[in-house]
Amino acid sequence: MPDPHWTIPVARWSFWPAAASAAPDIGFIEPMTRRRLSTLSRAALKVAHDCSASVPAVRVVFASRHGELHRTTDILHTIDAGKTVSPTSFSLSVLNTMTGVFGIVRGDRTAATALSAGNETLGYALLEAHAQYATDASTPVLLVYADEPADPAYGPVEDDAEGGALAILLDASTQTGRLQCARVTDSAAARPAFASQCQAVQHCLDTHAASEWRGEHSHSMWRWCWHEGA
Repeated sequence: MPDPHWTIPVARWSFWPAAASAAPDIGFIEPMTRRRLSTLSRAALKVAHDCSASVPAVRVVFASRHGELHRTTDILHTIDAGKTVSPTSFSLSVLNTMTGVFGIVRGDRTAATALSAGNETLGYALLEAHAQYATDASTPVLLVYADEPADPAYGPVEDDAEGGALAILLDASTQTGRLQCARVTDSAAARPAFASQCQAVQHCLDTHAASEWRGEHSHSMWRWCWHEGA
């Protein structure tokens, strides 16, 4: 089977670093809901809004290795302590919390997909977004990736996420460039400097320089290249 490679039309993109000193601006969400959101969902909603505020309807592909694991862990600690779990905390602890809040805030009932694929989550999310857009280009596809390191209670995690959120809007009618993606079987290649796929993709989008990533025990190399214009 040949190594998969594909190209997506990038209309706009946004990145929010985990190390940002200020909290993400999500003033487009009403205060009651805003107060209940986790750090992860706030970052995801901020970049999602940056890319889609002027778009009437978008299909969302949300990707996260751990999702709302910190909230779930807090719930488990609460149960272990014999206390009552907040219904709100429970309802906001699922992987795709962000997609539900996003759809409600926008009044957008367009389909949303959530996925998780270990340390290769972003790479496969890019493939899913491409597949959806290639199947039907009538509605833009919004890819949102957001993650944060797992709670120390779970022990060491291989190639764990460093945190942050990235959104990419796929829309050929307003594209500014194309992101070429590939997964290549290459076990002999040296491991690139990027610690995560998110770092590598963000570097490619920001600098327009090609980037690569390979997991610590992976036999496949992920590669991204930027091409200007249509």
